[in-house]
Amino acid sequence: MDDTIDVMGVTHDESFNSAEQTPLLSHRRLIRSLSSVHPPNHAVLRVPRRHVSEQSWTHLSEFIHYDEPAQTPTEEDEEQKSHRTLGSIAGVFSPVSLSMFSALLFLRVGFLIGHAGLLETLLQFVIAYTILVFTVTSVCAISTNGAIEGGGCYFMISRTLGPEFGGSIGTLFCLANIVSSALYLTGCAEGLVENFGPSGYLVDGAFPDGRWWRFLYASTINMVNIVVCLIGAAAFAKASAVILGVVIVCLSVVLVSFLAQPAFEVPIPEANHLVQNETMKVNGSFTGLTTSATFYGNLWPNYGQDYTSSDGALVSFATVFGVLFSGVTGIMAGANMSGELKDPSKSIPRGTLSAVGFTGLVYVILSLLTASTCSNFLLKNDYLFMMGICVWKPFVTVGIVTATWSASLSNLIGSSRVLAALARDDIFGSMLKLVLRGTYKGNPWCSVMIVAILVEFCLLIGSLNVIAQLNSVLFLLSYCATNLACLMPELSSAPNFRPTFHYFSWHTALLGLTGTMVMMFVINPVYASVSLLLCLILIIMLHFFSPARTANWGSISQAIIFHQVRKYLLLLDSRKDHVKFWRPQILLLVSNPRSTIPLISFVNALKKSGLYVLGHVKIGTITDPDSITTTAEHTAWVDLIERLKIKGFVETTVSPTVREGMHHLIRLSGLGAMKPNTICLGFYDSHPQTDLLYRFENNSKSGKWQILTIIGFRIFDSLRRESVSSLGADANLYPVRDSNRHRSVSPSEYVAMVKDIIRLQKNVCLCRHFHTLDFHLITNQKNSMYMDVWPMNLFGGQYSDEFDTSSLFQLQLACILNMVPVWKDLELRVFLLPTPENEEETLRRQQRLRRQLKELRIKARVVVASYSTSPGGQQSSNSFQVNRLLLQNSTNSVVVFLYLPLPLLNQSDEEYLSSISTMSDSLPPVLFVHGISPVTSTNL
Repeated sequence: MDDTIDVMGVTHDESFNSAEQTPLLSHRRLIRSLSSVHPPNHAVLRVPRRHVSEQSWTHLSEFIHYDEPAQTPTEEDEEQKSHRTLGSIAGVFSPVSLSMFSALLFLRVGFLIGHAGLLETLLQFVIAYTILVFTVTSVCAISTNGAIEGGGCYFMISRTLGPEFGGSIGTLFCLANIVSSALYLTGCAEGLVENFGPSGYLVDGAFPDGRWWRFLYASTINMVNIVVCLIGAAAFAKASAVILGVVIVCLSVVLVSFLAQPAFEVPIPEANHLVQNETMKVNGSFTGLTTSATFYGNLWPNYGQDYTSSDGALVSFATVFGVLFSGVTGIMAGANMSGELKDPSKSIPRGTLSAVGFTGLVYVILSLLTASTCSNFLLKNDYLFMMGICVWKPFVTVGIVTATWSASLSNLIGSSRVLAALARDDIFGSMLKLVLRGTYKGNPWCSVMIVAILVEFCLLIGSLNVIAQLNSVLFLLSYCATNLACLMPELSSAPNFRPTFHYFSWHTALLGLTGTMVMMFVINPVYASVSLLLCLILIIMLHFFSPARTANWGSISQAIIFHQVRKYLLLLDSRKDHVKFWRPQILLLVSNPRSTIPLISFVNALKKSGLYVLGHVKIGTITDPDSITTTAEHTAWVDLIERLKIKGFVETTVSPTVREGMHHLIRLSGLGAMKPNTICLGFYDSHPQTDLLYRFENNSKSGKWQILTIIGFRIFDSLRRESVSSLGADANLYPVRDSNRHRSVSPSEYVAMVKDIIRLQKNVCLCRHFHTLDFHLITNQKNSMYMDVWPMNLFGGQYSDEFDTSSLFQLQLACILNMVPVWKDLELRVFLLPTPENEEETLRRQQRLRRQLKELRIKARVVVASYSTSPGGQQSSNSFQVNRLLLQNSTNSVVVFLYLPLPLLNQSDEEYLSSISTMSDSLPPVLFVHGISPVTSTNL
């Protein structure tokens, strides 16, 4: 089949009807059509290869792309689609409504009104639903900003905030669903005991009562939940609409009872040992709507003791709100079913908002009727008062069992889905591998079993009200993260954050975030603090140890950093630069990273929180495909500096010559006021390059730094298969140069580069012998090694100790290096040339030099160089004497800072290069320095 090309932007009237009618296209016509196109008429012209001339094909090769076969859905995609069968009603509205009714609807409305009063209860509902509505808008915004997969809240947060934050919140959200399932199971067991236990409303004494009996009942229901989950969550979700219908019918009967029943006395249950005893039965009053005294008696708070707790704990605002909020935390029940929804981006907003509005209306009506018809004593001492006033009591029993059971099952399903998503994303590595092994037709039954076991542990807490507070805090934390996940993209102005849900802004997300955070501490400061601490610990652990920490999901932190960096770069004004706050901003030109790793790490220590750019010039032209830096190659650079703990950037350019490429890098590196002020070059040596990878692999005493070097270079080697097309016959990136290989820079070009740097008003450093730098030796013998500075022009024949700009720049760099932990224990020595035959003058100059160093706040020892013949005269004839002077005084140094002289007018480039080369032969690592700008200040 012929290759075809897609030419973007051709207007509709220039398209072709058939291949037979297509003329031979010239590249001029195609380019003209591209340039004359109007945006509304954009189209794609698909042209067979045989209808394009060879000349056109050549000219358009840069602008066209070949047809690729259309991607067909895989069997896994088709299977996943087949499991997405739920709509808005069955998949979202019903489970959310059932979860928000849960144990609160039939079991705890009397608790709320009896202790907090009507006004405070309505206020708490307003607070809770305000938080919920703001959080729902955030959920809707995220769910309509892209495709949602299984995992619900965890999936949305992790794909927005990154794996570390998402993994920690997902773990806590999974735990919240587990606690919530235990809460509703406890409520279900309480309802069964109230109806079938001692003095039961329906059957007296059918079920024994007691702490462990209730644990047994809840565990039995939990086993039923496991069986339903193993059959399939979709089956339950389809039945949820029917279950919701049953709950609504039961609730309707209760509402009719409020209106139809006459006034009568309601017995207080025997389980209330605070007011009930064996000799006397105590009753509460149902007054109906006949008297306003009942309404006014329930209007204000009247806190007392909670008879369901073992110690009869006092109830407070926080206790009531914790119970209330735990009953309406089901807004994520629909999002948890995202893996089974046909269209999550539509179903989640519609179903969740409808459920929130519906349940909120029900709770307000129920609160008003309760406060108007039941005495405060009845409400405080019989939380199941609805059973006593209902015209037909089995309706309440059915309502309690169906609401609490369905809510517990919904949370069990949700937590199992979140746990499965955590395992699928490899958040905790091998710890959750077991979860993935047990999946049948999309149903993670192994995850269900693990979650159910954890629910059993939560059931041991016993008291519904105590579990409710823990449940509320955990859900508030997950809601806080959801609002944060929506707030951050909005504040960072991320262009791809454009949800189709329009009733959202950063104001709603911020209000939701603030409200959830405040109410966490209102409910229980201890639970809130522990939850936040656990979240922080998980974030830190996942950041360092999680296999998923490198997952490319997109992290909001990068968007925030970009937003803030851009803002502060605009505030950074180069006109306000001052020498007191000068810092080195270094561009290091790297020919081959394999042979320059010690130099890269050394210069990193010199930057002192300044800008550090690694620059690389590729010889070639922009039209040469082999000269373009590939994505894999750039990734290798970034991975290398990350492994070596280098805090810098990488810039590469393509140029016909290294000199011209250097100009590109100097002018274009950095941004705004953050531009390089110091250029570092490797020395022009004739010896072959050394591949330090193999050198350090063979060194059995390699320290941490060498090990990191090996890891870094293996990253380059790992690109063998990926980069073979761009590297030609070379198997590795950047093969080392041997003695027979052609050099890309001539001596005259190298010297011209040094001159160009000075003309561009940049400081220049020439680095030699850094392939011999041994960090392991520095660490182990730091007390006997030195850093030496020779702050005078050794070729100038001048013995003055007055510092010029280059001398001060040398001292500044040495002082900065001496601040770095690896180098700080090395003694800094500043050398002084002796005055011939005048010891007193030498002593005076030594004292003056110490005073100058003190004024500059540089801690160093002044050393008078020992040498029989002082250097002086011409550079060419003096280089051997200078070399002997340096060898005699600085052989035991780790690094030597030398003054870089400028070429003389009558001196050729080769002679200049030869003189500084001879001067530094056989020395330790040498840094030739020539400074242009002032870098030190003695003023405050």
